[in-house]
Amino acid sequence: MEHLDPDGWDDDYVEAPDELRGARHLVVVGGGRGGVGKSLLAQNLAVYFAQLGKRVVLVDADATGANLHAQFGVRAAARDPNVDEDPHGSFENALVETLVPGLWLLPAAHDSIKVPFALRAARKARWLSRLRALPCDYLVVDAGPGHGPLALDLLLAADVPICVTVPEPPAVETTYRVFRAAFLRKVRRSLGRDRFKLGLLDRYLEEEGRIPTPLSLCRTIAKSDKNLAELVWAEACRIHMYLVVNQTRVRSDTELGSWMQELTRKHFGLHVEELGHVEHDDTAWLAVRRGRPLLVDSPASKAARNVERVARRVVAVTAVRPTLGQAPPPLPGDAPTLYEALGLSRSAIDEEIRRAYKRQKEIYQDDSVAIASLFLEGELRREQSRLDESYDTLLDPVRRRAYDLSTFPDEENRSLSEISVRPALAAEQLLLQKELEREIGPDTEFSGELLRRIRESRGIELTEIAQITKIGRAHLLAIEEENEKALPATVYARGFLVELAKFLRLDPMRVQKTYLRRLARKMDDG
Repeated sequence: MEHLDPDGWDDDYVEAPDELRGARHLVVVGGGRGGVGKSLLAQNLAVYFAQLGKRVVLVDADATGANLHAQFGVRAAARDPNVDEDPHGSFENALVETLVPGLWLLPAAHDSIKVPFALRAARKARWLSRLRALPCDYLVVDAGPGHGPLALDLLLAADVPICVTVPEPPAVETTYRVFRAAFLRKVRRSLGRDRFKLGLLDRYLEEEGRIPTPLSLCRTIAKSDKNLAELVWAEACRIHMYLVVNQTRVRSDTELGSWMQELTRKHFGLHVEELGHVEHDDTAWLAVRRGRPLLVDSPASKAARNVERVARRVVAVTAVRPTLGQAPPPLPGDAPTLYEALGLSRSAIDEEIRRAYKRQKEIYQDDSVAIASLFLEGELRREQSRLDESYDTLLDPVRRRAYDLSTFPDEENRSLSEISVRPALAAEQLLLQKELEREIGPDTEFSGELLRRIRESRGIELTEIAQITKIGRAHLLAIEEENEKALPATVYARGFLVELAKFLRLDPMRVQKTYLRRLARKMDDG
């Protein structure tokens, strides 16, 4: 495991001794707006990793709003560790053991009079490299809000950089700003001390007038300097961030992460992958009031289960380490094809076109939270018109044939999987499948939790099962949660279990027999 960001931003790094070789996995939680749940997610990810038996260090790097110490009942640090005085021991000496076995906290200096060490420009790189040298399996860092240099450097150096947002326009706007700012900082670092190229970049930035998207900046540069445009585009393609939506309440909130993932790919050219969402749950608020992490205070709550699913995907990502490939794809043209506008392959049938159009119209509607700040005046109308044009053309066989001949004379068809790849989800499914191979046998008792894990290991959503089996989603959810009050009469529940087992390619008789027996035993005990 390297201690440095591959771009080599830390010239002052000194190799640590063998016993301090450093964190195996660096997970950084950041985001644009305060109060969206970054600290909640960071502390509970750390708790989850520790509960797996890993050595975990949780770092409060929010230099101006440190608060993680309050959730573990410990005091804030009296002062910042001085890296200059004790290069390898200061951080370790400042670690505080928490109530969770295997989890240590590095609190920030909450009431320090001096400027935090990490915010001093000349010392920041050294602070970051020493932090990465801490001996642990997982180093989880709460980077705090905003897109300042420290937060961006932490996100860019992370193995798993996570941005947290909530389904509100101001939060979504600042999240998009973090993505653009991270791209710009990475490009500037890649140019290093090349004053000529940096001067060209500054000139192009002045033309943009704001922090640009990678696509808009590369297209502007390509008009006069193709080599520089290719360099900038290659840096954009190396960025891979993750997104979590907190405090979801309605269906559109749970869809927000996938919508932002799609919009960021299409309009920014950046790879941002949704890790999951966390439902609005009063137990999270109560856990904060009690000064305890959610996974310790209310491990069976809805929000805790959501956080656990996000954590499982993080574990899967760090275990499988999906790659996006070495060679960056070519810079997209100024306008997407009609298929790309709807997120479809050229082999899409009429029903797929109708579903895709309905989805895209929901994403691009005037009051959609997902498009907050994304378009300037008039641009949204053009996008909406493009969707209508795509729908009308692709559903008309004659017009579609003419469009294909004029647009793709020699290009081979691309599959839909090439358009919407989700490595984190694929990695999670692979780990779950390996676990289930060892767990499922002829004597297995099928619980709601086991059925849910089997479904998730195959990448199937409850909505998809409901559409095909005609079983209400509420009943499917009740089966997975073993909520006997929400289940119908036993005769109907037995039929639902049989259909669900057939869909998941399991033994129907074994599933319904063991599940109902378990449910009856649970009711008797209650």
